[in-house]
Amino acid sequence: MTHSGTISPSQHTAPYADALLATTGADWQRLNVPGHGADATRASGLAALLGEAPLRLDVPPLVDGIDLGPDSPLDRARTLAAEAWGARRSWFLTNGASQGNRIAVLAARSLGDTLVVQRSVHSSVVDGLVLSGLRAAFVHPSVDPGLGIAHGVTAAGLAEALAAHPDAAAAYVVTPSYFGAVADVEALAATAHRAGVPLIVDEAWGSHFGFHPALPAGALAHGADLVVSSTHKLGGSLTQSAMLHLGEGPFADRLEPQLERIFHLTQSTSASALLLASLDLARRALATGGPAIGESVEAADRIRAGVRAAGRFAVVSDGFGAFPDIVAADPLRVPIDTRRGGISGHHARSLLLTEHRIMVEVATDSAIVAVLGAGSAPDPSRFLAALHALPGPPLVPAEPLAGPAGADTFGGPAAPGIRLPAPGPVRLTARDAFLAPSVTVAAQRSVGRVSADTLAAYPPGIPNVLPGEVITRELVEFLQYTAATPGGHVRGAADPGVTTLRVVAEDPGRHH
Repeated sequence: MTHSGTISPSQHTAPYADALLATTGADWQRLNVPGHGADATRASGLAALLGEAPLRLDVPPLVDGIDLGPDSPLDRARTLAAEAWGARRSWFLTNGASQGNRIAVLAARSLGDTLVVQRSVHSSVVDGLVLSGLRAAFVHPSVDPGLGIAHGVTAAGLAEALAAHPDAAAAYVVTPSYFGAVADVEALAATAHRAGVPLIVDEAWGSHFGFHPALPAGALAHGADLVVSSTHKLGGSLTQSAMLHLGEGPFADRLEPQLERIFHLTQSTSASALLLASLDLARRALATGGPAIGESVEAADRIRAGVRAAGRFAVVSDGFGAFPDIVAADPLRVPIDTRRGGISGHHARSLLLTEHRIMVEVATDSAIVAVLGAGSAPDPSRFLAALHALPGPPLVPAEPLAGPAGADTFGGPAAPGIRLPAPGPVRLTARDAFLAPSVTVAAQRSVGRVSADTLAAYPPGIPNVLPGEVITRELVEFLQYTAATPGGHVRGAADPGVTTLRVVAEDPGRHH
């Protein structure tokens, strides 16, 4: 397997992508869907946008020699993926890691009534809570008090939550974080297993882990039972493609049949062949592309070195050692404290886009994150020149990065600008609140009411309020601030400016 340093010869193949490509060499008369019929003349708009090749490759499912029959190319591609990531079984997803998170939560429902879950999970995990009806018991991550950035959870914190909930179905954590902080998965897995539950890891940002010595090992290698992998993020597949990996752990026999059933429940019956083929090719590139990944790490190292040398901004991951939940950093993520250099992260991201044609992945009020895909090697000098050309006098003194200063819960104090709000108290389960009769009220009138929606500031998309949680004044101010910031967006909001919010019509708290 790749993780042991030995590459199987079969990893150099791409059976599904090759089978798909082989279909383009024949003179087909296509009297089936998709409706464009691979006719570049008739579908001239699509051909002008994409070229002719994607139309020919846009083959529907259930085709002999591609995805039908025993040992089909699709089956072989999934087997190779399982081998590459060290999984018992892998599924190809065409609705992103969001689909994987929903599958994982629905599968956990067969194991118990309560999901012990990191509070800073992606909003798709909350979608899974709504669909499954599981109760949630939250474990709060640490927060950088200077930057308002949520990191991960410790094994001790997870153990405490599991002890308080003997009916737990599973433990659900996120690693790495949006900012590249890697949690101690080995300790978290051991903690979950001692409590008799599987560890599910949202490793959306770590699909490339384990494929180069400079990268951290993947969660499966550290004992995770089920891993959600957003392969398109840094792994190189097309947007919206992802994988779900089942580990060879003590819960595999119970989880596998449920996962297969739920996969079919959530996957489109018209899964895109283009997305599936991109997963096959991304797996091949990761499994065999060690030198290219090394070049990506070197490019990221040069960016970090350039930021440090100039002295205006700071590399956020340089301060990770102060947090007990962080054991490593993803070298392909470069999180940069922009407020230290006199400009908010949102403003920096906007100017980099509009004035320099440079896209960065994540922006918060205090920071941006530059992301390098595994195998890519963008010019560090171009980014560094644009970064240091950004305007603005210092907003805060340029002091060394601070440690956690005792802040160990989600919603710690942030740098000048806007506070990352702590979650409000829970009144209802996510499912009960989401499905309950709701009303839309002015934002100021929502304070103290129970939210009917998941509201998440994008990027990075960590829910700030969940269905069933009480809306606070700080939350309203934070979401409105985000919505008014260039590049900011609030997923789930009733309107773009967050001037109104949906709340549960009958607030149970008002009867006590």
